[in-house]
Amino acid sequence: MDLGISGRKAIVCASSKGLGRACAMTLAKNGVDVVLNGRDEAALSATADTIRAASDVTVTPVIADISTAAGQQAVLAACPSPDILVNNNGGPPYKDYRELGREEMLQGVTMNMVTPIEMIQAVIDSMVEQRFGRIVNITSISVRRPVFGLDLSSGARAGLTAFLAGVCRSVVEHNVTINNVLPGYFDTDRLRSGFDAASKMLSKSVNEIAAARADEVPAKRFGTPEEFGEACGFFCSAQAGYITGQNLILDGGLYENNF
Repeated sequence: MDLGISGRKAIVCASSKGLGRACAMTLAKNGVDVVLNGRDEAALSATADTIRAASDVTVTPVIADISTAAGQQAVLAACPSPDILVNNNGGPPYKDYRELGREEMLQGVTMNMVTPIEMIQAVIDSMVEQRFGRIVNITSISVRRPVFGLDLSSGARAGLTAFLAGVCRSVVEHNVTINNVLPGYFDTDRLRSGFDAASKMLSKSVNEIAAARADEVPAKRFGTPEEFGEACGFFCSAQAGYITGQNLILDGGLYENNF
């Protein structure tokens, strides 16, 4: 399917690894120039090289912490008026809520709620002016379904979802959409780090934890980053202009509901 976005420009935050990397790859393969972002120079450089080899677009890596004002400025300097923004960021580590201090909680809210809002504030007016904009926020299945040890991440991402519910409806008449993609268990470094943490808390092996998690999923497996990237790509497509304010759950059937 031709997504109709060849020649567009995108910022994909936290895209040196995992789900962000997969989204950047999908966009690049569909002809979109991409600005990548990450804090690990080696990983970011390797991802940029891989995307360049797989596509014929401009790939611009920016080493920066997207949660900081300086990091955001650096990314936006590389692409001041993107057509597409994919908001992504690392989240707080798995931790018992009783052990969370005030500074940790504020940092978690900054990473997973405030930062994407700030990025949207920076780009939305230019999207409205050019009458095209696609914003996709990578949140989490934990917005809908509690995940042990991710209470802070869940709360911050739920806050982002509620904040943008009204914003998205204020700009859709200008062909600017804002949607959220909620990953369940995807085979990424973050998922594996969660297994390590759960292993220590529950006194079980990492393999036992991983097998139990996979068995929870009706699909009986973890999702692949590539599957996630393709779903993100559709939300960024020209054909998705009538879709806004939606929460797409990608979880292999893990979240059980009737509607």
